[in-house]
Amino acid sequence: MRTIASDRLLLRPWRDEDADFPLDLESRWDVVRFLGAQPTIMNNREEALASIARRCAIDDPIHGIWAITTAADGRLVGNLLLKTIPLSAREPAGGPTEAEIGWHLRPDAWGHGYATEAAAAVLDDAFSRGLTRVIAVTHPDNRAFQAVCRRLGMTHVGRTTRYYDTPNELFEKLAS
Repeated sequence: MRTIASDRLLLRPWRDEDADFPLDLESRWDVVRFLGAQPTIMNNREEALASIARRCAIDDPIHGIWAITTAADGRLVGNLLLKTIPLSAREPAGGPTEAEIGWHLRPDAWGHGYATEAAAAVLDDAFSRGLTRVIAVTHPDNRAFQAVCRRLGMTHVGRTTRYYDTPNELFEKLAS
């Protein structure tokens, strides 16, 4: 998987030696409370290693799940994904797949513009590789995530139950 750089950040593949970071990140309810239909916290290092293995299993020229690090010192600050989004169970299968972007960062990295900068770098990379549309879905109460979507120039499409078997606010960005 490729590495993507921005002015202040380096998005790189996850490594097993990073396991303490996702364990710390995803054991925090304030970080995971809006992730998925039934958010759960990570409980141990084995879960962190399994999560890293799943993140690294995406072998695709466009999609990926990256560790967000600061370029200056390599400090881990979060996670960013660009992957195929799963449809809700009641949605008809067989249509074109859609690419979803999402992120979560440690609370001490909130408010520094890292999510916006990392997502913008991945969007630029994906669009340069031929992707024409990217969506983001978020819990209706996750105002911070929605604010990042807007800073990225994503358009709010409305509420949907098309993904993850739960109501979400849907945002999209088209390649220009």
